[in-house]
Amino acid sequence: MKKVLLFTALAAALTAGFAQANEKLVVAATPVPHAEILELVKPTLAKEGVDLQVKVFTDYVQPNVQVAEKRLDANYFQTLPYLENFNKGKGTNLVTVIGVHVEPFGAYSKKIKKIEDLKDGATVAIPNEGSNSGRALLLLQKNGVITLKDPTNALSTPKDIASNPKHLKFRELESALLPRMLDQVDLALINTNYALEAGLNPASDALIIEDAKSPYVNFLVARPDNKDSDAIQKLAKALTSPEVKAFIEKKYGGAVVPAF
Repeated sequence: MKKVLLFTALAAALTAGFAQANEKLVVAATPVPHAEILELVKPTLAKEGVDLQVKVFTDYVQPNVQVAEKRLDANYFQTLPYLENFNKGKGTNLVTVIGVHVEPFGAYSKKIKKIEDLKDGATVAIPNEGSNSGRALLLLQKNGVITLKDPTNALSTPKDIASNPKHLKFRELESALLPRMLDQVDLALINTNYALEAGLNPASDALIIEDAKSPYVNFLVARPDNKDSDAIQKLAKALTSPEVKAFIEKKYGGAVVPAF
């Protein structure tokens, strides 16, 4: 009996030891689709000795701040233009690890059915973050709504508009608030993750939308000191696996497009 108890105790200790050996990796993400995709790869990483913990945020600032301050290991929610603008403005040095997907950016409305129906003096809501503001304005320019002083400037703001033939009034708001503003404005340009959270279908509800060739790939982001770590590289590999590609294509129906 003593031998059996000793064996059981040893087995339990070994099991606990293996569990403790798993390296914890805490990654920030916005809810849709980023956190959903991270949850998908959790079991794969667990088998490889990585305990992936997903911390969900609804804003675009704290995920970067907390990674830079080493309170989190990495994040997954942003495009390269946004990251570059954030690093420049905040004095951080975050780096991309790998590109995972594209979320075609779109314009939505509850008041008009097509972009040509925008009336003179209509109110248009756009994100107030540098790269997302520019992204919205570039999409409007591509569809003939406005023209910019520099048609290639990804950080354009309403002050950079050269021609506004419909005298549109622009409201710059936090990205997460834009879906809630659809009842109050004529048009809102919304990041796909927030559109999906609000029950919008970018493929069918957007009046205008970026195509699959959009340069705004969403990246896994870390710091120079940990981007090459074993755990983060295992996560990068998992996020660009055939399993994730199939999941994205099936679940989001074109609203999110694999970038690998």
